[in-house]
Order: sequence, then structure tokens, then C-alpha cells
Amino acid sequence: QVHLVESGGGLVQAGGSLRLSCEASERALSTYTVGWFRQGPGKEQEFVAAIHWSGSRTYYADFVKGRFTISRDIAKNTVYLQMNSLEPEDTAVYYCAADRFGDMSKFTDEYDYWGQGTQVTVSS
Repeated sequence: QVHLVESGGGLVQAGGSLRLSCEASERALSTYTVGWFRQGPGKEQEFVAAIHWSGSRTYYADFVKGRFTISRDIAKNTVYLQMNSLEPEDTAVYYCAADRFGDMSKFTDEYDYWGQGTQVTVSS
């Protein structure tokens, strides 16, 4: 069982930045691929980014357009999502999820464990 806790959400103006954190309850990052997903108001949940359990590969949704960066700190058992040049369309609840030895799927049903989410609101 892996428990995930997101933090770092908040209210920011368009063009601003936020860094989201996803802390795992145990030393899971060396065997779990971690993905970030989001769900905006009235929208379906969508894939944002993922980092491979090996730490050697990352994968981003097209809409990220080089604005977001996913990284991890094994020692802190934490995955980060650095979000720059935020747009009002980025407003959503952001979730992290873990998939044991996963291959960075963009599909939610591939992930076994989920955090509770953190709200990101971007004002225009």
C-alpha cells in the first residue's frame, strides 16, 4: 500500500508559477512510476506528466508545451511538478498517482494508488 499526499496548490495569476509536490508514504519511488493528472471544472480527468520508476525518462502531455517539468527526489520520497507560464486553462485539481514498474501510461486505470488532489487556480 502506497499513500500519496499532494501539496503546493493555490491561487496564482496568469503567467505565474507553482511547484506541486507528491510525497509517498514509503520508499516507493525506485519501483513506482508516478504520474500527474488533473481535472478541471466540468472536464474529464486528463494526463499531465509522468516520471519512470527508473528516473531516467519523463513523458508529458502535448498541452504542457515545455511549461511543466516533472522531477523527483528519492531521498525525500517526493515527486515534483514545476509549472511555469500558467494559464487560466490550467485551473484544475491536480492528482498524483503511482504505478508499480509502470511504463508512464497516460491512462488512469493503469495507476494503483492516488493522492487526494490539490487545487490549482489561475486567474486571468
